[in-house]
Amino acid sequence: MPKLQLALDMFDLPSALAPLQKAAEHIDIIECGTILCLSEGMHAVRAIKSLFPDKTVLADVRIAEAGSIISKMCFDAGADWVSVVSGAAPASFEVVLKEAQARDRDMQIELSDGWTWTMVERWRELGVEQIITKRSRDGEAAGNLSWQEGDLETIRRLHDMGYKVSVAGGVKEADVPRFAGTPVYAFIVGRAIYGADDVMAAAQGFKRAISQTFGDV
Repeated sequence: MPKLQLALDMFDLPSALAPLQKAAEHIDIIECGTILCLSEGMHAVRAIKSLFPDKTVLADVRIAEAGSIISKMCFDAGADWVSVVSGAAPASFEVVLKEAQARDRDMQIELSDGWTWTMVERWRELGVEQIITKRSRDGEAAGNLSWQEGDLETIRRLHDMGYKVSVAGGVKEADVPRFAGTPVYAFIVGRAIYGADDVMAAAQGFKRAISQTFGDV
């Protein structure tokens, strides 16, 4: 059953905690978003992990360089996972993975413009297990904000390589059924939950849609 990851991209901790406390019961992974990490630092990670010790907490710091130092900072603050951008310095993937494995933690690589299948194969050989994919950039540029068959095929191919594949990028509850039969590890949702008039109901709606779509998994 796919997990539900809540991306908190606020400028301050109180603004992140307000919707999180309403939605937490239905959330599997709490993402301390890049903006939140930049504005509040590791204090945000410490606070959220201390309040929700049983939840997986991601520090979405999007490591590009200094991977060993930054990942240590995040893990020391209580993060269970850290993020690395696909365009990071080649050595970063190995050092972050090494730091994560030494602590029984994990890393996610976020695919961005310029990634190649050769790069993906190399990361898998290193032992990377998690990857994040987004909707087709070409489709978005053309004004098509739906998930296309090519996007789903990318997820299937990554899964066949051994990856746990999460999806991000303006995911809405109505999008979930489109992924029926596609091996999604986690749906990463931000504004569609924390920006909703009824945050708890929005989180419940996503969990219900996931259950209805993947109930036979």
